[in-house]
This record gives sequence, structure tokens and C-alpha cells, in this order.
Amino acid sequence: MDLILWRHAEAEIAQEGCDDLSRQLTPKGERQAARMASWLDRHLAEGTRVLVSPARRTEQTVQPLGRKYKLRDELVPESSADDVLSLVKWDPSTGPQSKGSFLLVGHQPYIGDIVSRLLGMNEASCPVRKGSVWWLRTRVREGHVQTILMTVANPELVSRSWEAN
Repeated sequence: MDLILWRHAEAEIAQEGCDDLSRQLTPKGERQAARMASWLDRHLAEGTRVLVSPARRTEQTVQPLGRKYKLRDELVPESSADDVLSLVKWDPSTGPQSKGSFLLVGHQPYIGDIVSRLLGMNEASCPVRKGSVWWLRTRVREGHVQTILMTVANPELVSRSWEAN
């Protein structure tokens, strides 16, 4: 199973009294989202299931991808890594219970928590830049679940190749 974690692009700073879910992308965030969407579109399998937090900034991040997606309450900013892994039917002891690919568009800290947990890092959470993608692949080898880091991409680096095309 491929688990692709996409942190939302740069968003407006939270204002006191403002609903966090309504924060929008900044102009820089819109450029980040477009760059990553272009890169992802070239690499994602056709049947990849795209699940998105109901926050406005995550929906704006995924829209340039141009693929169908579902908003899922399990991906709100307050969610835990366990909530998210349960959504994709990932059992902590046996690994993924489903096949195929999932692209999750969401938030810190749970994206970093998932990366850290699945890759066996010593830290409780891995820092994840806004707009970046962490692509993980899980397989079973000799009866053991292995998670491999396929790639990490961030909008500043993919923009150079994207803009050259």
C-alpha cells in the first residue's frame, strides 16, 4: 500500500476569534499547491483514493490536482495519528489492511506523527514543511511489515523542474 501524506500549503495566520477551519491559502500557498499538484499528477496511480481534511486550506491545496476527492472529518487538525491510520485501515501490529494508494491532505502534527511512527524514528513526531509530500510504501517481507520512504518532495524544489517544463 502507498500512503502519500500531503501537508496543506502555506495558509493565513490564525486570527483571534476566527474559525481555524476557514483559514485560506496565501498567494505563496496557492503557488505551492499548484507546483505540488503538477508533480503529484505525474506520479500518482490512476486509482489513488484522495481524502482531504474539511479545512478550507486543505481543500484549496488539493483542488489544483484536478482529481476527485472526499472530505473526511477524521483529518481535521485535532485528529491523532491513530484516527488517521484507522481511516485508511492500518493496524499498528500488522500494517495496512487495504491495498492500493491513499493520498491524504492534512495537517501537522499528525502527519509528522505518522511519518515518525511508520519509519521507526526515535522522535515522537517528524517536522513536515507546509506544502510538502511524504510518500511511504508498505510491504511484507519474510513475515515482517516494512515501510519504505519512497520520496519526500517540497514545493520549493519541485518548482524548479515544474517551471522548466
